[in-house]
Amino acid sequence: MLDYEMSNLRSAEKALERLGGSVAHARKPAEAGEFDALVLPGDGHFGEAMRRLDESGLAALVTDAAASGVPVLGICIGLQVMFEGSEEAPGVPGLGLMSGMVRKLDDAPAKVPHIGWSHVTWDPRCPIAPPDDQPSDFYFLHSYAVQPDDESSVWASADHGSTTFCAVAGKANVIGFQFHPEKSSVAGLDLLERWFGYEDAMVGA
Repeated sequence: MLDYEMSNLRSAEKALERLGGSVAHARKPAEAGEFDALVLPGDGHFGEAMRRLDESGLAALVTDAAASGVPVLGICIGLQVMFEGSEEAPGVPGLGLMSGMVRKLDDAPAKVPHIGWSHVTWDPRCPIAPPDDQPSDFYFLHSYAVQPDDESSVWASADHGSTTFCAVAGKANVIGFQFHPEKSSVAGLDLLERWFGYEDAMVGA
């Protein structure tokens, strides 16, 4: 789990450990050691997140890992920095793991930021989508959302007011959640458990 001081990592760490994961923190590449997957959590400003990732060397660690097939999971701002840039920080390049931009949510008729539980609708292409009989309400806290250039990267969507936005984006070994699975009760734990299974399959491929 990459620690670039943009969030309290403890809740995500506890959720992964509860599912049997062995979690280590890294604030710079030298601390990463050997790993099967990278988790990029975070809350806050896109520009500040990228500044910290770049200055710590973690940005290069993430892009190199993704290019080599290592599973990479982004949560909230961790999803947004996977894209090419954001309206929140014009001119600041993202990691570019997926093509597209991050756009501000429309504020009518619902208020921004979007805070609270929302229903998530899954695309059949998503390899970690829950069964139809499982709940799909997750906890969100954001003012911006990703807009992938490639529609096939939209693995799930949600609504805020009259706006439909990408809630889960993915491309092979790279997956990101706009919501917080670690704060989403049983549905969030079940989703992370399915990601563990997908990650194991990717590592073993």
